[in-house]
Amino acid sequence: MVRFSAGLLPYRRTDHGIEVFLAHPGGPFWARKDEHVWSVTKGEYDPATEAPRCAAAREFVEEIGVPAPPQPWLELGEIRQSSGKRVVAYAVEDASVQFVASNEIDIQWPPRSGKMLRIPEVDRAQFWPVQEARHKLIASQVPLLDRLCALLAA
Repeated sequence: MVRFSAGLLPYRRTDHGIEVFLAHPGGPFWARKDEHVWSVTKGEYDPATEAPRCAAAREFVEEIGVPAPPQPWLELGEIRQSSGKRVVAYAVEDASVQFVASNEIDIQWPPRSGKMLRIPEVDRAQFWPVQEARHKLIASQVPLLDRLCALLAA
């Protein structure tokens, strides 16, 4: 069964170029991992009952703790992650975005132990220069950076 996610990629222009706002997953599994684990703020939705733009805005609030920026959103299209999940993404220019707090989820930790642990879905989020973001992002999401850069260069 195909799963669907929608996400939002805030960006800002600086004297040194474009920077993008990425989220780092919370929990003990990700605690010491940094390269290729950051993500666009995103989450799952059912395309039969929710529009991707609405899902992206909802997930932004849940993962970052503030409303999604109201400025015009750019469509970045869809990518397919290695898991097969289809991700629709948007970009928005807003230099003021800051991480406040993430919702929490329950996971079994250690795996198969039967013990439940409550963790933040996202433990931090910040702006990264595009070149650094390429090394931080999950590899399958890097095309979203390329699409954003192409749109901004046009």
